[in-house]
Amino acid sequence: MTDEDEKLIQADGFDEAVIGVTDIGFDTRRIVYDAEEVIDILMTRDGMSWEDALEYYNFNIVGSYVGKATPLFIWRMTMREIGTLD
Repeated sequence: MTDEDEKLIQADGFDEAVIGVTDIGFDTRRIVYDAEEVIDILMTRDGMSWEDALEYYNFNIVGSYVGKATPLFIWRMTMREIGTLD
């Protein structure tokens, strides 16, 4: 990897929602955020309702691609909860 490939991209204002960094072999590492915590930050910090925070999250945060090091956002779920997504 080059130095450029090793730079991690942050989602500004959401440090408290960071849960780690991906480790997927030779691909670019990415910062990983807890999606629910991001929503909570938007509600607390910006005074948004849950619906407004979710809309903002989907459009302005998850919908923003800034290259192959774009941060990842996950919804924490159990295997049982994942099984209900089918």
